[in-house]
Amino acid sequence: MTVPLGLVVSPQELHQFLDKNQLLDKNQLLEQPMDKSNLLILDLSQPQTYGKAHIPGAIHLPFGGLNSGIKPAVGTLPSIERLEQIFSQIGLTPDKHVIAYDDEGGGWAGRLIWMLDMIGHPHYSYLDGGIHAWLGDKLPTEQTPNSGQATDVSITLKQNPSADKAFILEHLNDPNMVIWDARSKEEYLGSRVVAQRGGHIPGAKHYEWTTAMDKNRQLRIRDLEEIRQELAEEGITSDKLIVTHCQTHHRSGFTYLLGKVLGFENIKAYPGSWSEWGNDEATPIDSGN
Repeated sequence: MTVPLGLVVSPQELHQFLDKNQLLDKNQLLEQPMDKSNLLILDLSQPQTYGKAHIPGAIHLPFGGLNSGIKPAVGTLPSIERLEQIFSQIGLTPDKHVIAYDDEGGGWAGRLIWMLDMIGHPHYSYLDGGIHAWLGDKLPTEQTPNSGQATDVSITLKQNPSADKAFILEHLNDPNMVIWDARSKEEYLGSRVVAQRGGHIPGAKHYEWTTAMDKNRQLRIRDLEEIRQELAEEGITSDKLIVTHCQTHHRSGFTYLLGKVLGFENIKAYPGSWSEWGNDEATPIDSGN
């Protein structure tokens, strides 16, 4: 049964959904409840955060396993075999509706949502603000760890959500493509160097990933129309092919998600990100504004 939750769900919406199902189950009403068993709540927070408090029923998914870890492009996907193992262990099935959240405003949760797009799993939501917003609303938590019931998972990767180095080089001068750099301003300008070379992909536009988070509301996403206008001022608009990246496609996990929330239908992520581009002597770079 389809879970009636949108791409972004507030803590109150998720709590009401869970609470309503609990009440229906307890009262044993004949009316079929919205089946919460179709939910798969995944916590991508730091282990210590998960151990202190997590949403009841949430399974901890260590974010370290979401990357290949292979230098220089450490942010690329793990092997298909490893992906199948990860998704099997948490109990993913085609009908499951994934709720993804973390403790940092959406980087790892967004990375997971990109991975779900990569494997063609369409049912998911992002918990706005993650565990900070859940705690800020004083909603119930638990400390007992949860585990998934292992499932058989067979994965075929989709190509559309991803762009590799060759794709970017081929389209670098295409006026219909824009590179969205989600790193810090210092990284973008090249004054902070975390690869062999500093700077940015020629023509890339800078919009740092936390800019869209409301620091006064537990890192919930800010007003979408304000964000849309800010991005448009940088040339990041829905009529373009948008490719977002950071250093390892962690921070840009959130900007990929944000683009989907804004309705940017043609958005991709560059998982190689600057760890690949900046460590390749053959790729062009710019520095400064």
